[in-house]
This record gives sequence, C-alpha cells and structure tokens, in this order.
Amino acid sequence: MAAETPSPEVINLMGDVAELMLAEIDDLVAEMDAAEVELSPAAGSDAAVLADTSASNRANAVRLLSMFARRDAKMAPIDIPPEALDVARTVARRGLDLDLIFQSYRRGQNVAWSRYLKHAAQLESTGPLLFELLEVASARMFEYVDHVVAGVIAAAQREREEVLGGAIARRAETIRLILDGAAIDTGRAGERLGYDLRQRHTALVLWTPPHGDVQGALESAAAVLARAAGTRPPLTLSVGPSTLWAWLGSSSEPVVDALSDAITQAQNHIRVAVGPTRPGITGFRRSHEAALAIQSLLAGHPGGARVALFRDLEVTALAAQNPDRAAEFVSATLGPLAEDTSAAARLRDTLRVFLDEADNAPRAAGRLHTHRNTVLQRVARATELLGYQPGERRLAMELALELAHQLGPRVLTAPQPGA
Repeated sequence: MAAETPSPEVINLMGDVAELMLAEIDDLVAEMDAAEVELSPAAGSDAAVLADTSASNRANAVRLLSMFARRDAKMAPIDIPPEALDVARTVARRGLDLDLIFQSYRRGQNVAWSRYLKHAAQLESTGPLLFELLEVASARMFEYVDHVVAGVIAAAQREREEVLGGAIARRAETIRLILDGAAIDTGRAGERLGYDLRQRHTALVLWTPPHGDVQGALESAAAVLARAAGTRPPLTLSVGPSTLWAWLGSSSEPVVDALSDAITQAQNHIRVAVGPTRPGITGFRRSHEAALAIQSLLAGHPGGARVALFRDLEVTALAAQNPDRAAEFVSATLGPLAEDTSAAARLRDTLRVFLDEADNAPRAAGRLHTHRNTVLQRVARATELLGYQPGERRLAMELALELAHQLGPRVLTAPQPGA
C-alpha cells in the first residue's frame, strides 16, 4: 500500500515523469485510441464514437498527468472531464454495451502505465526511490480511473434510461410481476425484457455500502461476472442507490467458480450473492429468492467474502433464519469460543479449518498460512476451553463455527470482564 504522505523526492520525480509524458501527449493518445479500437472494431468504425473516445482519452490523460506535474503531496479532488461524459452519452445513444466503457478505460490505463514505467526507469533505474515512485503513482492512477469510470458509466446509464423512455419502467414492472408469482406468459414477458425466460437462470444480488453514485460500477461488475461465468450479458434491475439485481441466462451450467477471481476486476467495495442455477420462469424467481437470502445473511458482516455462493451457504442460511436462536446455539455450542475477541476468533478460525480438513493439521496449516504445530496448539487450546473433544459433537460444532464465521458479532457474545 502506498504511503499516505509520499516523500518529497518521490513527488518531484512523479512530476518529472508526468512532464515527459505531457510532452508526447499526441503519441500517447494515439496509442490509447488504437488499443481501444482493437477492443471493439465496430465502435472504432463509428466516427462519432471514435472522435469522442479520442477526446476523452486526451482530456483524462492531460488531467491526470497535470495533477502529477503539480507535485501535490496529497491527491487532489477528482473531477470528471466533460469530454469523458460526452462518450457516455454517445455510447448510450448508439446502444453499445456499457461494459465497453469499463474495458476501454482499462485498456487506456494499461497503455499510460506502460509508458509511465518506461520513463520512470529512465529517470531512476533502480532502488527504493523507484519502488516508492511506482507504488504511489500506481495507487493514484487507479484511484483516478476508478472514480472517473464509475461516474461515466453511471452517466451513460442515466442517458440510456432517458433514451429508452419507459423501457426501464416496463422492465421493472415485468420483473416484479414474475417475482410476485403473477400469471404471466413466459414468451410475452421475455419479449418485454429482451431476455429469454425459457433458459437457465443464475440470480445475482450486487451491493455495496453507501458510496456515492455506484450504479455504474455495479452494472459494470455484473457484466464482468457474466463474462467470467460464460453466460450472455446480464439482465439487470437497479433497486436502490447501492443495490443491483441481475440474472445470468445460459443454456448450461455457468462457471460460478470463476466469479471469485472475476470480482477483483470490479471496485473493491462491491459484494455479490449468487443464487443457484434454475430453469424457466420459476427458476428465475427461485434463484433470486435464494440470492436475496444470502445477501440478507451477509449484509451485516462487511468482513466476509466478496462473492458468496448459495450452494456453499444454504445450510448456514437455514440455520440463521431466527437470529436470536442462532446466537443462542452458537453460545451454547462454543462456550468461551463464542466471545467477540480477536483471541477467540483465531481459535474459532483454526478449529473451523481443521475440522473442514478432516482433522488434518498440515492441510489446515496450508490454508491458514501458518505452521502445523501452531494449528495443533490452537486446537488443543480450543478443546481445553470447550471442555470436550470437538469431534464428539462434530455436526453442531461445524455449524456453530460457520455461523460465527459468516455472521460475526450478530451471533457472538460480549467479552467477559478482564478478557
């Protein structure tokens, strides 16, 4: 992680590199344009899209590099260039996939960063100063691009809604009817949605803590996940400032195991609950209900995994339907291990992984990134606090540990005085 206050030497060097890049801005923009046309030749053949994209690339590059060249110790507030918002309007009016914006920005960022690396190495060939420079410059470049791309995608979504007029309202109404179990013809509903309801469906709920205007980021994340799962582009419905419902349609089983890696391409505050894959209009509804249950389970515990699959958490969700009863069960089963302390958390986590690995200490140690002797010592300490061997009540023990792991403070007990 970059230092909060970089050294003056790094700030000056970062400005020197930026000035070199500003001096060759025409070449930089041309290379960014070419990389983005390669991503989408169809968009590149549209003169208006190409002109707006090039203007946006220039405006963003000049703005970011000028920020670096000012040699400010702290990152200045980020404003989205008007040229970038022009692209949003053009993309929306042409009916292009909004994920094209996200992918284009990443292509452009890669080009700019490659040039930055080359110039940085020319000014400072090696050593700690170069390392700190790259760390600080990379962090600031990512912060700028993440902020701008989220704003641009959100603007494109708003523009598309205006262009489509009542289409968004009709989509929301149709989805609500399906979810309410209303008698609705599958073919007609699919036509209204532009989505085949006869296929298999995997529902997603994407959410984030309140974080400004994040709808563009959520839409982009849904598109990234659909691509990773090997499905068609998602059907989406915004249901609030920080929540998006989505469905991935497919003719076969999607690759849901790929979603955990794919979510790293999205903004780091976005989390996803994934329902089971089910067929037909009933499956559309059932998968969504399951995804909502997983979101409800995890929403109050921000420290959990970013992607949560229903298949992994179905039993936990069933056990947690009555939160008070779940807390009583955890307390009765885990005893002192149910305390909301860091020491108890280490013992719980070690014991949970140890039991999941069939009492195999070396495998548990590998997952926990520690030594097998440390695992055995913690398991022995946990057993001492429990007062019985965990294997004697294995099913209850594993469930209680999983509830504590997924729900955190909601099912844990306050520390005892002096703990």
